[in-house]
Amino acid sequence: MKVVTFGEVMLRLSPPGVERFVQTDSLAMHFGGTEANVAVSLSQLGLDANHVTRFPDHALGRSAAGYLRKYGVSTQYIQYGDGRLGLYFLETGAGSRASQIIYDRADSAFSRIKADEIDWETVLQDASWFHWTGITPALSQGAADCLLAGVQTAKKLGVPVSGDIVYRSNLWQYGRTPQEIMPAITECCTLVLGNKALFSELYGAVGSTFQEAGRAMMQRFPTIKYVTDTKRNSLSASHNQLSAKLFNGETIFKSRVYDIQPIVDRIGTGDAYMAGLIYGLLTFSDPQRAVEFGVAASALKHTIPGDVNLATVSEIETLEAGDSSGKLRR
Repeated sequence: MKVVTFGEVMLRLSPPGVERFVQTDSLAMHFGGTEANVAVSLSQLGLDANHVTRFPDHALGRSAAGYLRKYGVSTQYIQYGDGRLGLYFLETGAGSRASQIIYDRADSAFSRIKADEIDWETVLQDASWFHWTGITPALSQGAADCLLAGVQTAKKLGVPVSGDIVYRSNLWQYGRTPQEIMPAITECCTLVLGNKALFSELYGAVGSTFQEAGRAMMQRFPTIKYVTDTKRNSLSASHNQLSAKLFNGETIFKSRVYDIQPIVDRIGTGDAYMAGLIYGLLTFSDPQRAVEFGVAASALKHTIPGDVNLATVSEIETLEAGDSSGKLRR
């Protein structure tokens, strides 16, 4: 099955282990971006993953593309051009000290993308799924226009679309608001990740419970078949509890709760959930099984350094079945 994701890829720079910025003299490099993280996860699960983005036409851009290919993600639709590679700096917390991120992504090559740079008819031919997040339309008018063209093409071709609508308000710097841009994109969605507050703030879809807010979303956007969200209880930077829920308009499917400690790397865990859920919805006929698979995938990502989930189907199914022993396998 062919899946397509669209969004920016950045270079992540972080001190070794749990060192602070002020004490380190070296920075480890990883590439990551929320939509690309989903693509890598789905590739590890055996799907034909394709990421669409725009990189600077220099060695760092080519290196980022090589990183995606290393993990089995097709880069055939990637564009190259002017601009820079976005950066972010991560200081990993421990215990009662929280992790912190500093972004340096202004005027990136991806933010300079234009709507007509991607031939979406070709990209989405024979696709089984298309995924986007609320970060992409925040970056520039060009990125928002290109994404809108993509989801509209997916809808025309009958390709299911998922949207993680969580957005960062400080990214919207080009004169438009998410309330102006996001509804037209969401009109093409099959699955939406969000919560009551986001549904109300972005779309005016109000409900006193997650189910009521979900129904309000489905009434406003009839293409939506599922709404989903995760619940995280942060006991410390090293110890979280995680669960998820999926609503299909009639029934709410709740996952088991995972007690996760110690956390190796929390970055990308939401993307791991979305990838697992997408895989589950494409593979299993049971929504309960899909949400259980998704949250088990996310739980495993907490044990893997870097932005991407490199867990396999068998590893996720082992955890899903209740084996969290971490026993040595030979």
